[in-house]
Amino acid sequence: MNKTERPLILVTNDDGIFAEGIKTLAQEMMAFGDVLVVAPDKPQSAMGHAITIHNFLRLREVEFMEGGRAYSCTGTPVDCVKLAVYHIIKGRPALLVSGINHGSNISINVLYSGTMSAAVEGALEEIPSIGFSLMDHSIEASFEHARPVIRSVTANVLKRGLTKGCCLNVNIPTEQDGPLRGVRICRQALGRWEDAVETRQDPAGHDYHWLRGTYTAHDPGEDTDVWATQHGYASVVPVQFDMTAHRELKLIKSWDHAL
Repeated sequence: MNKTERPLILVTNDDGIFAEGIKTLAQEMMAFGDVLVVAPDKPQSAMGHAITIHNFLRLREVEFMEGGRAYSCTGTPVDCVKLAVYHIIKGRPALLVSGINHGSNISINVLYSGTMSAAVEGALEEIPSIGFSLMDHSIEASFEHARPVIRSVTANVLKRGLTKGCCLNVNIPTEQDGPLRGVRICRQALGRWEDAVETRQDPAGHDYHWLRGTYTAHDPGEDTDVWATQHGYASVVPVQFDMTAHRELKLIKSWDHAL
């Protein structure tokens, strides 16, 4: 790369290309490089790492913001990353950023999140990747509160890089919770969803179901993303796609197998 070239930054999300959060994120990225937006044409929250293999995908170039190219995609957030890398860019961008998600992706939510799955897909492709989430589900949520954190984390990743196979999960408390106290590097808190199924009937008398749930944290640690965000800090958790339970390897290797 010569001195006049700017790094190419891929921007995606799971709330859809017309969500306010992705506009804010793309605006911030313009200060760091050339921006390419590839995002779902409709909300794809809680899609996890889903990809589309039993249907075709469509890309459509859309007007998004001055100075950047943008495409809407009929697929999932991970589909967006794959199409960007293998079809539009035909290479790897210098950075992938996903978000700004409308709501929290702390703790176990990282497994379900389309926002974070796009970042994990970037890590799989050896692209430095960051997922940003603002912990506010309100339709009128202001993303201005998140801008300083986005600028700080992005600048550090572009300057220092990330270990291959690792991406960052960044969660930012709401503006209503008061001024940010800073940024804390954390581990993912232990927590789970207490699931429930709500059953209703349609006008024809047939049952249909809504999945419901309440998040419960079971982790008192002060080094977690839950603690940090509850105490006014933006949390940064390094995330990897290697899901091997390395601590269990020695134990399981000691088992007897009658084969």
